[in-house]
Amino acid sequence: MLAVRGLTKSFGATPAVVGVDVDVEAGESVGLVGPNGAGKTTVLNCIFGQLRPDAGSVELDGRDIGRLPTWRRARLGVARTYQRLEIFPELTVRDHLIVALRVHRGGTRLWRDLLGMSAPGREEIAAADSVLVALGLLELADVPVAALGLGVCRLVELARAVVAQPRLLLADEPTSGLDEQETRDLAGLLRSLQRARGMGMLLIEHDLAIVEAVVDRVVVMDLGRVVASGSFDEVMAAPAVRRAYLGVP
Repeated sequence: MLAVRGLTKSFGATPAVVGVDVDVEAGESVGLVGPNGAGKTTVLNCIFGQLRPDAGSVELDGRDIGRLPTWRRARLGVARTYQRLEIFPELTVRDHLIVALRVHRGGTRLWRDLLGMSAPGREEIAAADSVLVALGLLELADVPVAALGLGVCRLVELARAVVAQPRLLLADEPTSGLDEQETRDLAGLLRSLQRARGMGMLLIEHDLAIVEAVVDRVVVMDLGRVVASGSFDEVMAAPAVRRAYLGVP
C-alpha cells in the first residue's frame, strides 16, 4: 500500500534522511525505531507532505503522492498523530471528531460554522460515537479536553485520526509522556483498533516492549539510514542495531 523509495532529506548541510526505503502493506503494522536523531519523524513528515524530500518517492497504491499537499494525502486515506500533543483545548471530545470528519469530507461552508449554524447531524454523531465507544471515551464525549489528563488526550488525538476510517495511520510516539500503565493501555487499544479497522500503520515508538507487542515488522534507522528490517527478534539480534542502541557489537 505504501512504498517509500530512496527518501533523502537534508537541512542545510546536515543530512537527516539518506536513501530510506519503507513499505507498509494493507492491514500491516510496521514499527519505525532507532535512537534519537535517527531521522524517523523526518520520514513521517515527508510521507505526510509536511516536508518536501530532496530525492526519492512516496507512493500510495502505486500512485506517486510526493507532490500532493497534506490535505489531499489525508483525503486519500492517510492519517497522522504527533509526538507533541495537538488538540483544541476549548472543544469537547466529540467535537474533535466532528471537526475531523468535516475536514476530511470537505464541502462544509465555513460561514455556517462561524455563525454556529452547523449543528452535527445524526450520521456525524453516530460515526464519532462509534470510535469513542471503541476507545472507552463515550462518557467523556461532551467534556472539553482542557479538563482531561494527558493520557485521555492522547486517546482523543488517536480517535480524531481514525474517525474518518483512514487506510494508513502514521503514529509518532503516541505514548510520549504517559506513565507505564497508560502506555500499556494505549498500546493495547492502538493494536486492537488497527486490527479491527484493517488499517496499515507506521509507528514510531521508543519503548521497544510496546513495539514488540504492537507491530508485525520493524524497520530500524540510525544516523538517517535504514540499518535493519525484519521481525522484532531478527532486528534486535542484528549487530548494527546493537551498536545503534548499546554502542557494542
